[in-house]
Amino acid sequence: MQNTKTFPNDFLWGGAIAANQVEGGWNLDGKGLSVADIASYKPDVDNKDYAAHMDISTETIKAAIADKTDKWYPKRRGIDFYHRYKEDLALFSELGFKTLRLSIAWTRLFPTGEEEYPNEKGIAFYKEVFKEMKRLGIKPIVTLSHYEMPLALSLKYNGWVNRRVIDDFVRFATVCFEEFGEYVEYWLTFNEIDSIHRHPFTTAGIVPDKCTPGKEEQEIYQALHHQFVASALVTKVAHEKNSNNKVGCMLTKLMTYPLTCAPIDVELTLKKNLENNFYADVQVKGEYPKMIEATLKNKGITIEITAEERQILRENTVDFLSFSYYMSMAESGDPNAERTPGNTVLGVKNPYLPSTDWGWQIDPKGLKIALIELYDRYNVPLMIVENGMGSVDVVEDGAIHDPYRVEYFKEHFKQMKEAIDEGVDLIGYTSWAPIDLVSAGTSQMSKRYGFIYVDADDEGNGTYDRSKKDSFDWYQEVIATNGASLLE
Repeated sequence: MQNTKTFPNDFLWGGAIAANQVEGGWNLDGKGLSVADIASYKPDVDNKDYAAHMDISTETIKAAIADKTDKWYPKRRGIDFYHRYKEDLALFSELGFKTLRLSIAWTRLFPTGEEEYPNEKGIAFYKEVFKEMKRLGIKPIVTLSHYEMPLALSLKYNGWVNRRVIDDFVRFATVCFEEFGEYVEYWLTFNEIDSIHRHPFTTAGIVPDKCTPGKEEQEIYQALHHQFVASALVTKVAHEKNSNNKVGCMLTKLMTYPLTCAPIDVELTLKKNLENNFYADVQVKGEYPKMIEATLKNKGITIEITAEERQILRENTVDFLSFSYYMSMAESGDPNAERTPGNTVLGVKNPYLPSTDWGWQIDPKGLKIALIELYDRYNVPLMIVENGMGSVDVVEDGAIHDPYRVEYFKEHFKQMKEAIDEGVDLIGYTSWAPIDLVSAGTSQMSKRYGFIYVDADDEGNGTYDRSKKDSFDWYQEVIATNGASLLE
């Protein structure tokens, strides 16, 4: 019988990482360049200015390719998970992880994305990782595309703007199902698929100066459609390969509230939340929302969609919905309303909420609201696959005291439990990230998320040794008691 003071007996506690932010080994064993390998750290840019950090052009790409070092490209070195994965997995096992969300770097298997056969050394690496996870009793949740598509496809086709990239991705995913299927049950297709509008190069390999002048937004929507179709086709293949495979989509949950009860604030907020849900609508419900189609038509945007593609979307919906949740924001019709950064977005500042060192507003109650809203809307199992706070951690006498991190997670976990008690089918939770890694937006190491500290700075200096923060022991107890310790 289920203990009402704990989470469900089979709840998947764990953490989440991405290949491009942890692996390193960017030029080893046949790996090709990915879009992440040219993401630069800019020390002279405000660490809250994601747009400046992610600025990309054909010229900056050429300069990055010419630079054979990792000095300004931290994702090339990550935290050396490529060589230290056994050490890191042992720490995750010590935490008590039931699961670990990780991604497979497309360019380790297909260096340019167009090879007919995969790189055997890449397959061998991931098989060793999965074997070690199996030995430790940690279930993988694998993201197939997590901001690391082959740079060659970006340069040759402007990434996902070209429909032919669908075939390249399906070939890659099929190899993953065939080679790693004995170890993996849970798969995610595209990480934060909605982020294509916020950083089109990172998400879809789209270089702005390669777009048709004046048609940039249309081409981004076309690329998004190609990813929707690819996600559906990959879901079909996964189910055909193994009926036990469970495939999920992944959404950036950008919870937005009206700043006031002024009708204009309420209307703008409603539209913002509807737009955020659009990406899950297509993958869970299998069709474009009629109001989104009307919005695109009013903007003069025409997406090329065939009848066959609509059928593919309709017949190959995902099994569960996963999402990231870091913060909430407000919306206002007042153009002078104060704004604050969030997960690669800018939103109106909510005066009722505190903020992290990077200005992201901390809102545990918003997570419960998001869970209730998403489960009511879709009625499929939910997973929270990213949640955490980036902060500046200080080492004092060899220790890292991070009560702020404990408080952040504790309050979010309590809201998760309330949502479950009210009927939400939440099956798992993976923190972002259980170990310090290179930030997705700013490519910093100093923006730390982990329960495990990595001795490295923004320039790559340090021993890269791992050490436990105070929060390590706390999360370990939460998992060991299946959440009961939260009530003590």
